[in-house]
Amino acid sequence: MNILRLATLLAAIATVPASAATFLGNYVWRPGFDGAGGYSAIWLDPEGPGVLLLSDRGHWVRGTVTRNAAGAISDMTIRDRGPLLRSTGDDLKADETDAEAVAFADGAFYVAYEGMHRVMRHDDIAAPPSRMVQAGAFEGLQTNSGLEALAADAAGNLYAIPERSGVLTRPFPVFRFDGDVWTQPFDLRRDGRFLVSGADVGPDGRLYVLERDFAVLGFRTRVRSFDLTGQDERLELQTGIAEAAEDAAWLELQTGAGTHDNLEGIDVWRDAEGRMRVTMISDDNLRPLIQRTEFVDYLLD
Repeated sequence: MNILRLATLLAAIATVPASAATFLGNYVWRPGFDGAGGYSAIWLDPEGPGVLLLSDRGHWVRGTVTRNAAGAISDMTIRDRGPLLRSTGDDLKADETDAEAVAFADGAFYVAYEGMHRVMRHDDIAAPPSRMVQAGAFEGLQTNSGLEALAADAAGNLYAIPERSGVLTRPFPVFRFDGDVWTQPFDLRRDGRFLVSGADVGPDGRLYVLERDFAVLGFRTRVRSFDLTGQDERLELQTGIAEAAEDAAWLELQTGAGTHDNLEGIDVWRDAEGRMRVTMISDDNLRPLIQRTEFVDYLLD
């Protein structure tokens, strides 16, 4: 890279608006069992240190997390693990395993799958799921860019969002399930190359959407939040990456504490002091030599 290009890039970095989020820490987890990796979804037990992870290779892991003095995850201990199952109790077929998101509502876990786009209900994540009504619009989603995010509000409504909208200028549709039928009550503004990778409804009742973009040097991440009609958009978090206008639009830069892997799972919660927190996990795409399974914690307040 020549000096002019570097100067242009650094100037662009300086103009990127900083979010109010505070980085608390990250922890690279190496579980050490065959088939580990691909973790695209996370759920934190609001009653304690319990955690549930789902892999897009069709398995789940339950465990407990330890947090350091800053409040960031610093260790995870596995309690049990196993395969996600079909409603018949059989193992998922090869084209059915791509679990991308999890939400908890009314005492049950709901799992969203990509590829064979569907949402399934598990009274116990280790048990066979119950069949659910599916939205007809799911059939029209792109094969490897389908249901990527799933969240539940305090009333038990589910919100499912696909990874892509099909066109850069087309907003992301949000599908809502009220326990009986799926509707598409609103959509979310799409912004450039950012794609949806996760979602959660926080304790404040807002819909938090995790997004990522990939360029030559890696991933950039951001979190936007909306009210439950898709309005009142707020930028909650954006990692330290910038686009250098037209001259260096081909290059992204990640630096320092803003550098993370492929963050796909998100849980938004309040700590004992009442502060809004976000915990995320990265999908290493089962390539541990060049990617990593990483827990990342930020303070949003």
